[in-house]
Amino acid sequence: MQVPLMSECFAKGEEPEILFWVGCSGSFDQRAQRITRAFVLILQHIGIRYAILGNEEMCTGDPARRAGNEFLFQMMAYQNIRLLNNYHIRRIVTACPHCFNILKNEYPELGGNYEVIHHSVFLQQLLHEGRIRLKESGSFKGKKIVYHDSCYLGRANGIYEAPRKVLEALDAELIEMKRCRSKGLCCGAGGAQMFKEEEKGTTRINFERTREALDTGAGIVASACPFCNTMLTDGVKHEEKEDQVKVMDIAELIAADLADLSVPGIL
Repeated sequence: MQVPLMSECFAKGEEPEILFWVGCSGSFDQRAQRITRAFVLILQHIGIRYAILGNEEMCTGDPARRAGNEFLFQMMAYQNIRLLNNYHIRRIVTACPHCFNILKNEYPELGGNYEVIHHSVFLQQLLHEGRIRLKESGSFKGKKIVYHDSCYLGRANGIYEAPRKVLEALDAELIEMKRCRSKGLCCGAGGAQMFKEEEKGTTRINFERTREALDTGAGIVASACPFCNTMLTDGVKHEEKEDQVKVMDIAELIAADLADLSVPGIL
């Protein structure tokens, strides 16, 4: 895929509509890379001028701060802010709620002031404006989809409706788990938990959350976070249900249902 770099745009004197912040997971994790490709496919399909930082993008420092290493966080944050400000970045879109939360709510105190949008909100806006057109008889029409609320998207930032509006546009049957929205159960990856050793207990959080999703009878578990996607995918594999139930990001679902587009094997 031909993805424009911010350095190239800057050298040409071009200013993209958005900077797509890919994030560590979307860059390096093989499963999350599919989410990144799906979102880029949507941007390219509808003709939005965008760019990424590429090799210049560092981790936001969220895992470091959550794990208690404030010094490392500030080092990373200041380097990112200096780079973003040098490029005169105003608008950032990211598919990771962890990146979204820290860029939006915690970078301003260090001098990083940007309009930060999560991709679920961005996709909902594009659908509302009619810039995204879906197939009339879509791939997911009538299928049961259950949505898992990301903690950093939901409780931390109050974003509950946008991802659901995106899923409703697929003309699927949207099902809710008993614990959803502000009472949703964490997938088990937040707060840097994904990067530390397990604590003793009777079960893993992601196994419990996955069972709640499977109990709804949905054939697709939708998420809007690469970390949640990883944890739920592991949970589905643990239950040996990967042949019956798919875990997909909302960007993957939209990309698969775009009108006038057929790219085999992209998702």
